[in-house]
Amino acid sequence: MTNLPFFTKDQDAFIPTDAARGPWDPNSLHGRVIIGLLAFAIEQRHGADDFVPARLTVDMFRLPTLAPIEVKTRLVRDGLRIKVVEADFFSGGVAMARASCQLLRKTENPQGNVWSPPNWEVPAPSDIPAPTDPRLGMNGKWTTRPITGAMGTVGPRRLWMSEVRDLVEGAALTPFVRVAVAADFASPFANAGDQGLGFINSDVTLYLYRLPVTEWIGFEVVNHHATSGVAIGECWLHDEQGAIGTSTVAALAQRNPMANPGQRDVMPPKP
Repeated sequence: MTNLPFFTKDQDAFIPTDAARGPWDPNSLHGRVIIGLLAFAIEQRHGADDFVPARLTVDMFRLPTLAPIEVKTRLVRDGLRIKVVEADFFSGGVAMARASCQLLRKTENPQGNVWSPPNWEVPAPSDIPAPTDPRLGMNGKWTTRPITGAMGTVGPRRLWMSEVRDLVEGAALTPFVRVAVAADFASPFANAGDQGLGFINSDVTLYLYRLPVTEWIGFEVVNHHATSGVAIGECWLHDEQGAIGTSTVAALAQRNPMANPGQRDVMPPKP
């Protein structure tokens, strides 16, 4: 990719570029790059071809600035069939987020048939015109191909998303990092209403039964519920060959809802 990456490297530190800025504060990071960088470090240090990163949970409890980033990882369990990794995200030396990842070894499915939902039947990204509104890609952070509905509309919502820049300079996007960077989009896509985006997610949990094999990630809203200012939102995730997993978020009500949810996807100022 030729677009400016989200991070450059200076020895062990990750240096945010202008592309990593978030929508809430020009001197803060976008949530998607926090999730992506934690996934990047976990995969680089502990991943293996015969393991699937079946679950990644990221807690985002502070708003990082554009200070140099350090990610520390710890191998909690290194078993024959399961690995568990923890990672901490430090901005300017202060802990801002943390992740837990469970990696499962590939093997054969057991005998027998188990019911699964039917695969979605939607146009391929190449058959959908590119949107003319730059806000749908947050002015160049990603690109989309809308399928059905939109944030804030009543009814089903589906779209394709693809990255337009690398996460870390000199490191091509892997399938795991690609879907991890995108996963945060489940928050605005599932939680935006007819009055705008009134919920801000504090975490993301990504479940994968396989990694994507194409550049496009499909999002399909399947759940949103909220009471007393606490919400959950969930999207099924797809690639061009079928379902790959889910992205689920927990969220808090925001005092000043964003009227145009197409302009952001996560990471408000933290309380």
